[in-house]
Amino acid sequence: MNWKGLGMRLSELTHPNQLHGLSIAELEDVACQIRERHLEVVSTSGGHLGPGLGVVELTIALYQTLDLDHDRVVWDVGHQAYPHKLLTGRYNNFHTLRQKGGVAGYLKRCESSFDHYGAGHASTSISAALGMALARDRRGESFKCVAVIGDGALTGGMALEAINHAGHLPKTPLLVVLNDNDMSISPPVGALSTHLNRMRHSRPIKFISGSVEESVKNLPFMGGELPAELSLLKGSMRRLSVPKVGAVFEELGFSYMGPINGHDIGELVRTFEAAHRVGGPVLVHVVTTKGKGYPYAEADQVGYHAQSAFDLSTGKAIPSKTPKPPSYSKVFGQTLVKLCEQDSTVMGITAAMATGTGLDLLQRAIPDQYVDVGIAEQHAVTLAAGMACEGLKPVVAIYSTFLQRAFDQLIHDVGIQNLPVTFVLDRAGIVGADGPTHQGQYDISYFRAIPNFTVMAPKDEAELQSMLVTCLQHSGPTALRIPRGSGEGVLLMEEGWEPLPIGRGEVLREGDDLLIVSYGVMAAPAIKTAELLEKEGVKATVVNARFLRPLDQALIHPLARRIGKVVTIEEGSLNAGFGAAVLESLSDQDVHVPVFRIGIPDQLVDHASPQQSKEALGLTPVQMAENIQQRFGWNSDNSLIEKTSSQALKT
Repeated sequence: MNWKGLGMRLSELTHPNQLHGLSIAELEDVACQIRERHLEVVSTSGGHLGPGLGVVELTIALYQTLDLDHDRVVWDVGHQAYPHKLLTGRYNNFHTLRQKGGVAGYLKRCESSFDHYGAGHASTSISAALGMALARDRRGESFKCVAVIGDGALTGGMALEAINHAGHLPKTPLLVVLNDNDMSISPPVGALSTHLNRMRHSRPIKFISGSVEESVKNLPFMGGELPAELSLLKGSMRRLSVPKVGAVFEELGFSYMGPINGHDIGELVRTFEAAHRVGGPVLVHVVTTKGKGYPYAEADQVGYHAQSAFDLSTGKAIPSKTPKPPSYSKVFGQTLVKLCEQDSTVMGITAAMATGTGLDLLQRAIPDQYVDVGIAEQHAVTLAAGMACEGLKPVVAIYSTFLQRAFDQLIHDVGIQNLPVTFVLDRAGIVGADGPTHQGQYDISYFRAIPNFTVMAPKDEAELQSMLVTCLQHSGPTALRIPRGSGEGVLLMEEGWEPLPIGRGEVLREGDDLLIVSYGVMAAPAIKTAELLEKEGVKATVVNARFLRPLDQALIHPLARRIGKVVTIEEGSLNAGFGAAVLESLSDQDVHVPVFRIGIPDQLVDHASPQQSKEALGLTPVQMAENIQQRFGWNSDNSLIEKTSSQALKT
């Protein structure tokens, strides 16, 4: 259908090429519709809010200049890709965002042919787009390759490595769009972001930009309008007005354009069209406002980066119907503040995730003992190693899924040198709606292989406090995994925590028919599983292992020999996981008993609520109890699932 002159209804747009030929006014109307739908859905179901609102005009203008049947666009991370999804045929099911079986919160190649590259971690886009460009050139094709990356993600070493490579390929066309909103999740840090900020707010830029435009407009033969042919003159004058603005990129081999207004569709379209004509690597520097168009998100760009369901009229979160205990992240942050107050050598380190990890509490309370390195996990790990060499006690708080990016540094810079660095792995286990790129299911497996590390996980938030003290008093490297979400609601001490004996578990419940060995927060589900089994005549001993390395063989082995049947329960990958560690330990000591391992099988865990994911994986107490019955031949007339469902209906 030819939409020109008819007005574009976003609900009827099925292909981004339908934007072609629309007037600027019509494109601006599409932008309004995108923001309306974006806000409507995220306020209802939750999701990333500020990033997408900030790139609405950028996305529309870029797609106006591309043929997405052939051209490739790689969005870094994917936080900001909701407008992209709305422009590529997903309007009608956008209400299923981040729900099981619905639209993913990030880009997925299997979801749409327009999702040219999937990602959930930062700083990958330039490398991927350059790889596509090199493949294109090798095949003698001519499609365009574009990477859209935020200024926060540009602090990642991988992005800088890709820029360095691309700049040395002058005959390889590649467009990098720098979405500069002076934010990642938290404000970006480092010399590069400081340089961009100076350019963004430079008084000469603002003065020259305005005076050039006004002077040209006021010429008698211009009629008060700035012709399209002269629109890029503003950008040229801006670059001349500040000594070598963009010099960093130009010296690295890029043609630089900008900074330009990221909410002016006309200027964006003209700039992108010019960039496509340049050839070779080009960087277009676009200045945007995170949360654009929603005042609450503009005013609080950290808080509205991602939101659970909220009241659109007030911007306030919809309160939970039932009060919840504090989150593990908050308990960790509060405890670390107390420990830092008592010991000035303790340092908290984050990689651009202060709020998510609870380190924002330390940042506010004792900023001198807080470090944010930006999106640079590898640097964070080795920085901590250097601190430990000089007598400090660094505590590095990084999401489990993001610490994967620093695997070599964990081995080479911390483990081999046996340095006393503490790692707190937040969001370990199943995280829910963010999907496969964010599930913290691999940390148990990868930490099992790293030399010298003591590795542990608490059964509840009180044990977390004791374990943090244990880590800081230990003379070698330690890793402590904590889950996303609320704790168990146990009583917490405000201070005076005692360290735990390294490598010692505890018995939570006794029975002679079965040994259940749980790790971390699976202790509570293990207890519930044992209670269900007892109703079926099976009495189980439940052990809270506490430590993965070293494993409490002195506790587990005699129980396994005596009872003769073992079940391990973990919220992590079964491949090389906790259960594998128990099984190997028993085998090494010739304790040959049947072992049934329960955890995440060798599969990706897609986006859904955490509870839905656990049900799909068979990790609820009822499912675990029934699977244990079947495994060891304790089947009853009716399944536990049927009994429990029937009882729930009666209740």
